Amino acid sequence: MAQLHVLMGADTVRVRPAIRRIGLADLKDALARGLADFSAIPTHAVFLCLIYPIVGLVLARAILGYALLPLLFPLAAGFALVGPFAAIGFYELSRRREHGVDISWEDAFDVLHSPSRDAIAALGVLLLVIFAIWIAVAQAIYVANFGYQPAASIPHFVRQVFTTPEGWMLIIVGNFVGFLFAATVLVISVVAFPLLVDREVGAVEAVLTSARAFAANPVMMAIWGLIVAALLVIGSLPFFFGLAVVVPVLGHSTWHLYRKVVEPDLSPRPDHPRPQHKRRYAAQFPAALFAGEDKEPPARP
Repeated sequence: MAQLHVLMGADTVRVRPAIRRIGLADLKDALARGLADFSAIPTHAVFLCLIYPIVGLVLARAILGYALLPLLFPLAAGFALVGPFAAIGFYELSRRREHGVDISWEDAFDVLHSPSRDAIAALGVLLLVIFAIWIAVAQAIYVANFGYQPAASIPHFVRQVFTTPEGWMLIIVGNFVGFLFAATVLVISVVAFPLLVDREVGAVEAVLTSARAFAANPVMMAIWGLIVAALLVIGSLPFFFGLAVVVPVLGHSTWHLYRKVVEPDLSPRPDHPRPQHKRRYAAQFPAALFAGEDKEPPARP
């Protein structure tokens, strides 16, 4: 039953989210609003997004150190495949700012209290599986063209790719296959994760809503995918540091795109109340270290 709830959502959810048609002006406005969110809460966004350039550098070092240079580009391109899941905290920040409540960096983790958190995790695992399959396919394409012999150096690898027929075949086939992976992820997740953050629905309903949103706006969604890809390429230079700005801006913008594409819910989910921490006094140490110590220090006579 638990698995069915994750996939299908609560039994009380019967009405499917309504989809709107959007235009180019809506895409521009979503990006503008995303930039405004990032400008309003830059400390939290940068704090959360520092992991992306760090991970990128670690991956690059591992690739160069273990002679797996051909996978560097597929790994960098793979950010687009897991990006919708990785930006989950930014959707929550934009949602809370939209409601006009005070925001702190801890609010990005409020999705852990979302009724749809299990569905979020399930859909995130699906994207990670797609990412792993993409890396395996990219490796197979390279082996089919150059065999198992690793590149001797970076200049040697660059010459292989850009000055040989096998290299151009690698570029053409690799980019075409990568496009198919990216298009698949775009269709199934363009508004899926914001919907899961916003409402108690199952992973299947989130994917179906995303697919319906794409079907209703194929041209605009294709343009949105190109915008995301272009910004991720720009953010990957140099050494992935630009992702510290690009990823949060795209995350916030995706939330506003969701708001434009999907009709709002008349009964939005309530914010999870964060427990209040009682003030501690020096007189309570070390007793305050033990569970159940909630007493205030005695008043002075």
